[in-house]
Amino acid sequence: MIELIFLGIGVGTLSGFFGIGGGTILVPLLLLLGYSTKSAIGISVVQMVFSSVYGSYLNNKKGTLDVPMVIVIGSGGFFGALLSGKITSSFDDKTLEIIFLAFAIFALLRLFFKTVQNMPQKELNRVLLFIIGFVLGAVSMAIGVGGSIMLVPILVGFLHVELKKAISAGLFFVVFSSVAGLISQSLSKHVDFESGLIVGLASLFGVYVGIVLKDRVNSELQKKLLVGFYLFVVIYLINRIFING
Repeated sequence: MIELIFLGIGVGTLSGFFGIGGGTILVPLLLLLGYSTKSAIGISVVQMVFSSVYGSYLNNKKGTLDVPMVIVIGSGGFFGALLSGKITSSFDDKTLEIIFLAFAIFALLRLFFKTVQNMPQKELNRVLLFIIGFVLGAVSMAIGVGGSIMLVPILVGFLHVELKKAISAGLFFVVFSSVAGLISQSLSKHVDFESGLIVGLASLFGVYVGIVLKDRVNSELQKKLLVGFYLFVVIYLINRIFING
């Protein structure tokens, strides 16, 4: 329990600071602690519900949340995530880890090579935003991440949304995808609710700390830290899957 509490605080801090659901780091750490991939995904989904709801509440109070834009993407994410349990059940643990790795590599490359700051924000068709949300919700929740690992780079790199605004949007998107994902993963019997609640409740304190830190650093430093974070995840997963796997 002590390990799970500290894990929740740490993951919550990263969630608030980087605008992620927490699964990006929680799933690899749970694998390190000996949980199976499907159990780690289930616990991660529970934690994401806690961190995303509380973090989005704090971001909205601070005025960094573009609610109308994310409502459209989030609605797509909700319906897509309802399919996540069946997708998870369709693959073995190794395949799920490889899909997870592909997500992390995409996010890293998109931020590292393509991000352009201070560009006019583009407008996108609502139908296209819904489709983006649907695909991200279905695939990301199947591997225990909220979708923001890909949504934030898409918003910043393709739509030129300001980074802090994109991070807030990413965390709000996780509210939709994680709630639907929890329903789907529960029906597929992948959720360890006891461990998930411990990590989720502990993460609330971390989320508050992370959002306070996010608002105190400039966007350039935050981008460098985000790139470093994704790089760490990619190196860990490559080592786990292809070297020690």
